[in-house]
Amino acid sequence: MKKRPELRVVISSATLDAQVFRDFFNLNSSDDKTQDTSVIVSIEGRNFPVDIQFLNSPCPNYVNTSVEVTLQIHQHEDPGDILIFLTGREEVDTVVSLINDIAKSSKLKPIRAIPVYGGLTMEDQALVFESLENKGVRKVVVATNIAEASITIEGVVYVVDCGVVKIKAYNPKTAMESLIIVPVSKASAQQRAGRAGRTKPGKCFRLYTEKAYLSLFDTSIPEMQRSDLVSVILQLKAMGIENVLRFDFLSPPSAESMAKALELLYSLKALDDYGRLTMPFGLQLAEFPVDPPMAAMLLNSHAFMCAEETLSIAAVLTVQNIFVTPSNMRLDAEEERRKFSVEEGDHITYVIYNAFIKNKQSPQWCAKRFVNYKALVRAVTVRKQLEKYIQKFGVTIRSCRGDSVAVRKAIVSGYFAQAAKLQHDGSYKTIREQTVCYIHPTSVLFNRSPGYVFCKRTELGYEMLVWLMIQNG
Repeated sequence: MKKRPELRVVISSATLDAQVFRDFFNLNSSDDKTQDTSVIVSIEGRNFPVDIQFLNSPCPNYVNTSVEVTLQIHQHEDPGDILIFLTGREEVDTVVSLINDIAKSSKLKPIRAIPVYGGLTMEDQALVFESLENKGVRKVVVATNIAEASITIEGVVYVVDCGVVKIKAYNPKTAMESLIIVPVSKASAQQRAGRAGRTKPGKCFRLYTEKAYLSLFDTSIPEMQRSDLVSVILQLKAMGIENVLRFDFLSPPSAESMAKALELLYSLKALDDYGRLTMPFGLQLAEFPVDPPMAAMLLNSHAFMCAEETLSIAAVLTVQNIFVTPSNMRLDAEEERRKFSVEEGDHITYVIYNAFIKNKQSPQWCAKRFVNYKALVRAVTVRKQLEKYIQKFGVTIRSCRGDSVAVRKAIVSGYFAQAAKLQHDGSYKTIREQTVCYIHPTSVLFNRSPGYVFCKRTELGYEMLVWLMIQNG
């Protein structure tokens, strides 16, 4: 008798629940463990002991408390770098500024705070890996949860954990994604504490009580249960799984989220009246390596003869934020950014890509105008890939030669579900869900009140999801 293959589930992160994965892939229903089709292989990493310390009572402001605890560590603890976990860019910049200002104005031993979060340039992120110990300076790395598992910083001996994290969450009732601040899970708290014991014994200072720690969830809420499922449902349909509502998910999402995804795919004409993938449009959407609304925008651009412009817009929206706003040169950066603004809306602004190409992809040109050079280089690569896809599907790449109406119509053909109408009080309500929203201060339309707009959620210089308002063409 042929032996059944054994599936080995290797868990490399403390934030994953290994037993859930093992049970999901185990097809053995008997008590005979030798017949299990999956096992857990535990790979233990070297870790020194970490002393965990809690607060006796809840702190009213974890941002200010993190600064106070850091200064106490600096004054009373042995040498070693400090890692502070906060939720977002604004908090990180605030703490960095406070620590560095106190270090300059007091007689403390040398100390320097360095920020690290996703929106920084590669040059700024590289600063956290430089050792300052040989210069007699204690380094304080102030980070978001990017330092929890994505990067490892050598020399960290002390960790200050604020106890909360900012995560992406999708609300099917409003059909909106947002970043919300929630308590960390026990697994994440343990992962953060482990950062203090990489090279030698360390300490973790948790800015919450032990009682609060015991009340935390064991693991974080799976992303499948807090994300927009449009792309997931489309891929399942493309694989031939028709009854997606009965698909055996490892972490089953809500039926309401799945229904919203099916509704949008039907509106995009990716599904027919029977819920089957349309041919060839639906299959082409599934093959695109971008979200379905953006893929629909690209495929529909041939009808408006503006594929050249929509390719550039899609490429820039796919990469990280293209605008750089240094905290010490914020006004200069905003002034340069306004030079690229156009009255038709923020998406048209993203044709900045063409100016980058015209200036021969010059890093000096980007530095002078506070534009993220590496992000635009990445956009060039993405655009070439997207160009191959639309050529494969028979879309003729043409330019509308400055006709912004054509470009806006192409964008609306993909993102019509996010249209919003101006209200008497100056706010907007989405036509689909009647969700109240406002034009973000960073938008070029902030001081204007167009009657109809539609919006695309994306990151724009801040570690938060914002609405980009575009005048309806």
